[in-house]
Amino acid sequence: MSRVASTTPPEGSVIPERHPLSPSTGAQIPSHFAHCFGCGELHPTGLHLVAHVGKGADITAEFTVSENHQGAPGLAHGGLLSLAFDEALGKLMWLLRAPAVTARLETDFLKPVPIGTVLHISARITGQVNRKVYSEAVGRLGGIDGEIAVRAAALFVIVPMKHFLESAPAEYLAALRKNPQLFAFVDPEFEINP
Repeated sequence: MSRVASTTPPEGSVIPERHPLSPSTGAQIPSHFAHCFGCGELHPTGLHLVAHVGKGADITAEFTVSENHQGAPGLAHGGLLSLAFDEALGKLMWLLRAPAVTARLETDFLKPVPIGTVLHISARITGQVNRKVYSEAVGRLGGIDGEIAVRAAALFVIVPMKHFLESAPAEYLAALRKNPQLFAFVDPEFEINP
């Protein structure tokens, strides 16, 4: 049996500096893909999660739980809440301007999250070692200072941009060729027109 990757930063990890071209404090972090179920504004039943840059290696995010997000009647589905945390923690990569994938996500469900409520998520980078970026988040009900309903920790691994482009549909790549700044956050030197 192989060893499971930890979401706890190892000894010697550092909190990375924000990239000089990362979005400014307070700025809304754009969606990486308009049809993303987590943050895409064009997905009809998605979370439409909105995130803003914090002062350091942190962000805040929120989404409203709708009837499309329920598991048990009237309550958010646990897997969907995990998705919200995966999305919010992934938004931290905008601060590093680095494409990354989720290697591990741990989610603790502490209280039920009813439909019609807004889940307020605070996420931060807790360490980095080479390509591994460690992070954690809490989700609160009733505002940014409300009671904690969900807690999560994750390990992301920075990957080359080609990882995402190899499976992208042709129409998506065509849109990128017309608007290459869509990927400018991850690598200003990235060449979209091979």
